[in-house]
Amino acid sequence: MGVVKLIMANEALAAGTVTRRDLRNRFIKVHRNVYAPRDMTLTAADRAIAAWMWSGRTATLAGISAAALLGVRWLPDDDPPELVRTQHRHPSGIVVHSGAVGGNEVCTVRGISCTTPARTAYDLGRRSSFTVGVIRVDSVLAATGVGVDAIAEIARRNPGARNIRRLRRVLTIADGGAESPQETRLRLLLVREGFPRPVTQIPIRNPQGRIVRRIDLGWPQWKVGIEYDGAHHWTDAAQHAGDIDRLEFLARLGWRIVRVSSTHLKFDRAGIVRRTRTALKDAGLDG
Repeated sequence: MGVVKLIMANEALAAGTVTRRDLRNRFIKVHRNVYAPRDMTLTAADRAIAAWMWSGRTATLAGISAAALLGVRWLPDDDPPELVRTQHRHPSGIVVHSGAVGGNEVCTVRGISCTTPARTAYDLGRRSSFTVGVIRVDSVLAATGVGVDAIAEIARRNPGARNIRRLRRVLTIADGGAESPQETRLRLLLVREGFPRPVTQIPIRNPQGRIVRRIDLGWPQWKVGIEYDGAHHWTDAAQHAGDIDRLEFLARLGWRIVRVSSTHLKFDRAGIVRRTRTALKDAGLDG
């Protein structure tokens, strides 16, 4: 038998694919009439689909749930699923938003109704704290390719929406080039400290014009780059060796690279700022 996923109990019992004994012993109840295998670890996407099934497959996924279905990364797996457009009385484990969603702000993914990338980013940017909002909007931009202008257009149509000013601030700094929440936090730190806004995913080309490297973020005009190195850069021997080769290659091209780890970002932000300022000053930036 293939991998068992979420089931509607009444349908599975009627089809004979499970028995009531199976439901008691092999499954756990997620919502009314919706069950998951006992050994299944529910992801954000799984929780989204379970909530949609609970609605009788009629609701529209929104917020975190829509983002999960759209393939957005870095989402919490234990946050409650979010829905719009359902008439059912919802249990405590599901969030149902009452605001209107336009017909052009809904799409279908894998046969499931969800808010479009632009509408999803619009909601996430308003409903989160500023930093988390930027992280989540960055992630939507990166995963879906939607542009900031499309999100801003929804904001323009809803000038009195709750937390709309926060969303507008988020959109001034959002950037789909961030490849992780930590890269977003690093970019925000630099902007808050008064540095010129860095470019993300800077391409480095060989003499034939082919892109052979990318730098996480930085300032191409001064050839100063900032590289965020996750844990695998230090624990994976092959990755570490590749990093050495990469940094030497960039140095030969005249780039100054400031390397940042999670420890730096958590405990030594002043050091990041100091090292970045020194690199830019040495590269010729005045002030």
